[in-house]
Amino acid sequence: MNPVPTVAAIETTVFRLPMHGELRWGSQSSLAEARHVLVRVTLSDGSTGVAEAPPRPTIYGETASTIVAIIREELAPRLIGQPADKAWARIAPIRNNHTARGAIDMAIHDALAQGAGRTLAEQLGAVRTKVRVSYILGIGDREEVLAEAERVVAEGVRVLKVKVGRDWEEDVGRIRDLQAMFGGRVELYADANETMDDENAAARLAALRDLGLRYCEEPLPIEQVRARASLRSRQTLPIIADDSAFTLRDLQRELELDTFDILNIKTPRTGYTESLAMAAAACKAGKGVMVGSQAGSTIGTARAAVFAARAEVEHPSELSFFLKLREEITDRRLRLVDGWLSVEEALAVRVDPDRLREMAVQP
Repeated sequence: MNPVPTVAAIETTVFRLPMHGELRWGSQSSLAEARHVLVRVTLSDGSTGVAEAPPRPTIYGETASTIVAIIREELAPRLIGQPADKAWARIAPIRNNHTARGAIDMAIHDALAQGAGRTLAEQLGAVRTKVRVSYILGIGDREEVLAEAERVVAEGVRVLKVKVGRDWEEDVGRIRDLQAMFGGRVELYADANETMDDENAAARLAALRDLGLRYCEEPLPIEQVRARASLRSRQTLPIIADDSAFTLRDLQRELELDTFDILNIKTPRTGYTESLAMAAAACKAGKGVMVGSQAGSTIGTARAAVFAARAEVEHPSELSFFLKLREEITDRRLRLVDGWLSVEEALAVRVDPDRLREMAVQP
């Protein structure tokens, strides 16, 4: 048996990708461009892997600068010269810095698969050949949102995740317009980003149910644990856990309290190692699983899509943010065919060195 390779080098490159419009969500969060960090890991056997770390200051507190700094100053020194298959255990004690750790873990899995002569899908135990996709529609001017929806549906989207929470009447009107525009061709679900309260959440979930939406993500603030457990117990509409389950430890608390129906796993946040453990725990508890978006570019989407091809992931996954980007750092763009993304195409995506140089910026 060949010895497990060690981590030889970890490199970071900050890059900027312009977007088609701005993404707005929650009470005041917004994203006007994708300024992400590409993480490249080289192992002692010469194999390499890459992954994307997306800074989200209003969610995790990370910026491109802090991701680069924590990798250079803390995470890389812990890993260089150490067995690659033990990497997560060595960096997990570093608190927060979710996407910095997640990108390193995913890049290591990518490199280990390459070194072993197998695909990343084989490395992760993925079994599906295609995955069902959803697209995130932000909050904004109704005509602009409807135009965006029309554009992405024309590009193959069949499930829309609609952000709600700043103006309930406007939210309902936007949902009705989307339904009128697409009829039964497109399914909808909502993401409230913790903007409901204990007084209105039950009624609003009932309204969303009556409108025909499939489920709602994080209707209540995560600190309102008793209210969230009570709301879920009514079984008005299936609830998705996202902000409340950043980590495996968070997930164990939420399972104990029985606050949700479907777990939204974001591989940039928990890497592959912890994401696998979270999927297993959710399934053991009888919960559904989907894969979420951290506004990933094509390379980030490709890495998440391979994980979404695992058997546990039965709900549509948020694997289409690349449709909102004007530029890319990859050698190809992914395609959606009637709501589905090909895992084979995701596995074929490579970073284009020339495009990466063109889009690279200082942290």
